[in-house]
Amino acid sequence: MKLEILTKDENREIQNGIILQIRDLINYKNLEPGDKLPAERVLSEKFDVSRTSVREAIQKLEFYGILNSKPQSGTFIAEIGQIAMNGMIDDITSLKKQDFISLVETRILLELKMVKLAAIRRTDEDLERIKHALDAYKNKMISGKDCLEEDLLFHLAVASASKNSTMNTLMLLITPEIIVAYDIDRVCEGDVALSEVKKHEDIYMAIRDQNPKLAKEKMKLHFSKLYDYIYGEDRKIKIPKE
Repeated sequence: MKLEILTKDENREIQNGIILQIRDLINYKNLEPGDKLPAERVLSEKFDVSRTSVREAIQKLEFYGILNSKPQSGTFIAEIGQIAMNGMIDDITSLKKQDFISLVETRILLELKMVKLAAIRRTDEDLERIKHALDAYKNKMISGKDCLEEDLLFHLAVASASKNSTMNTLMLLITPEIIVAYDIDRVCEGDVALSEVKKHEDIYMAIRDQNPKLAKEKMKLHFSKLYDYIYGEDRKIKIPKE
């Protein structure tokens, strides 16, 4: 069993290496959509990496719709042609810092639009889903625990409430890479934690009250760290007018 203590960049390199080897395996074996991949243990031994790294690489390919894991059955190749698959994997493994900044910028612009739509279109069921995610986020944040997943679920619940399936799908596609690469601290304590919780609560209440203008303002305030990250270093990238 391999024990790996890796930096974020090292982990990314290992994941990309595994992804390329999975692609080569599919191409060499002439595997087709619907065919099953070898088990994680087999791939781990074949690629000489940990099973955790294999699992993370597979999950990444699942996010992009290239693989499909079925409980108790295994991992299968999705219904996608070989040329498209190879091109998508090239894009996934060649992501650079500037591309990451573009992803973050895309997420900001998407969410500022979606939160307005959510405030207009949300149903009681949507509101309940957003509140459930908010409560889970609040509990972990105040406890000083890593709440990245809960934060993600909150934003995805807002995206779902927008009732725009295209923007929602785009959010699902770009979010995994942002999670892997984003470098701002994920755990907050004390007044900082309370401040972050308050920002989420303000977004929720604006959606609850069906106030799209306020919802957008509160989402923009919530993204202040992201704004600083992509626009604050040298201002070579100008802040867009939403």
